[in-house]
Amino acid sequence: MTVFTVDELWLDGWRGRAAVASDGSSCRLARPGDPHPEGHLEGTVFPGFRDSHVHLGLIDGTRLMAGGIAAVDDFGWSLDVARGWPGAAGLPIVTMAGQLLTAPGGYPTASGWAPPGAALEIDGPDAAAAAVDAQLEAGAGFIKVALNSDAGPVLSDDTLNAVVARAHERRVIVAAHAQGVGQAQRAFGSGVDRLAHTPWSERLSDELLSAMSHSTTWVSTLDIHGWGDYGDDFATASDNLRRFHAAGGRIRYGTDLGNGPLPLGVNKRELLSLERAGLDPDALAAAIAPAGASGLGRYLSHIPPDGRERSATWISSARLIDTQHIKEHLT
Repeated sequence: MTVFTVDELWLDGWRGRAAVASDGSSCRLARPGDPHPEGHLEGTVFPGFRDSHVHLGLIDGTRLMAGGIAAVDDFGWSLDVARGWPGAAGLPIVTMAGQLLTAPGGYPTASGWAPPGAALEIDGPDAAAAAVDAQLEAGAGFIKVALNSDAGPVLSDDTLNAVVARAHERRVIVAAHAQGVGQAQRAFGSGVDRLAHTPWSERLSDELLSAMSHSTTWVSTLDIHGWGDYGDDFATASDNLRRFHAAGGRIRYGTDLGNGPLPLGVNKRELLSLERAGLDPDALAAAIAPAGASGLGRYLSHIPPDGRERSATWISSARLIDTQHIKEHLT
């Protein structure tokens, strides 16, 4: 056990100077009875940054940690490949959805980016439980459904409700790709826990956003709408996210990595877009550095002291420390 102090710690809030204990596989706040600190880490420390929407099958995931990403949620690929990602050497910590559950002929079966087997077509509510179970038996940590009416058929209400019910019975969340007018509201009405993207197909009503804010998490993915050269879809998404955040909704940083020219690591443009949509440094930290049940985790995101004010640009400069080698960073 190595105990050390840090100048400033973010762990579900700014905690100022703190003592941290590491056993080489995870970190937590030091407790009474732990050894005395044997060193100090200058600067600010966060739980390792998480990208809450990636597609590892479309990128070189071994480059993510060098770019500052400690953990990812993979949002859909074939099971024979995806089952090998959690725990794989060289990758961040991976939580994967497995296949995208969709209607017969629905997105992404004809999208061009998804390989055979990345989608599982569900023909009615009677097939929902088996579809969910197949993902979980392959190691999935959550379920993803495709509700993209712009690209083809979508799951019926009965089938969608059956998927959500089975996933919740198995104690996992459901995330939805909701695209097309009315699909975000359908997802919310069925009890979907997370939207894979900030909705951009329409301006959502304040009443719907207020209702969603109590139970639904949004993954941001703003930068995919132009990769810095933004237009109407970006404007609609940003407006929806701004109002959802103001209503108290929970937002997770996610990039849809693999969808276009996105950096293999922390995406400064995504953080700046969130900042412009009203997220202050506290909300930005909560979006990109959600604490796990065990505390800080194995990897720490670290920003050396440099006198800059907290901002999206400042947060984007963080780099990872593997606590198996924490002593190399202590003074």
